[in-house]
Amino acid sequence: MGAVTARALGLLSCHACGQLARSAPVALPRCPRCHAPLHDRKPASLATTWALTLAALILFVPANTLPMMTTASFGGRQQDTILSGVVFLWTSGSWPLALVVFFASILVPLLKILALLYLAASVQRGSRVAPRARTRLYRMVEVIGRWSMLDIYVVTLLVALVRFQGLATVEAGPASLAFGAVVVLTMFAALSFDPRLIWDAFTSDEVTPDD
Repeated sequence: MGAVTARALGLLSCHACGQLARSAPVALPRCPRCHAPLHDRKPASLATTWALTLAALILFVPANTLPMMTTASFGGRQQDTILSGVVFLWTSGSWPLALVVFFASILVPLLKILALLYLAASVQRGSRVAPRARTRLYRMVEVIGRWSMLDIYVVTLLVALVRFQGLATVEAGPASLAFGAVVVLTMFAALSFDPRLIWDAFTSDEVTPDD
């Protein structure tokens, strides 16, 4: 026998505060705790996730190819991308910091985009493969998203430090805007994705997932 769902019992979960409430026979039911509108599912969840994730994928290219920061000093003017900064840190002996920047600023955003694309595509085609693993993947994407802002923090601190010491002039490059947009878009894409959609393929009949 299939599992009993909250939808089948006429229950709705508030997306604002998490309160579980019974659906009311009105056009727009509201949460009894915070009075936010109640929805059976996040409105336009899948379409919003697709749009935000694809936009992040497009902006990921200029975020990694355009200069992240421009340094001007008596020796000249230099522009650095994220990858060139990683190479510089590695060759200068700061390989732990180089690894942190590489994972947090290149690998993690890319893996997050790929994970969101995979989740959206699997839900789009009604996949029944590994629903629990996909739910855990979504939770992981939600948690690690904030750590992708490391490069923005580094540039901000470097600009403040260099200007304070009067050694040179450091300015954030156009890649910082693209990179910040990637982080924000993927965060909103993760928030807009409704993980309950993963389990909808099992509610149409009495099939129970194996894993």
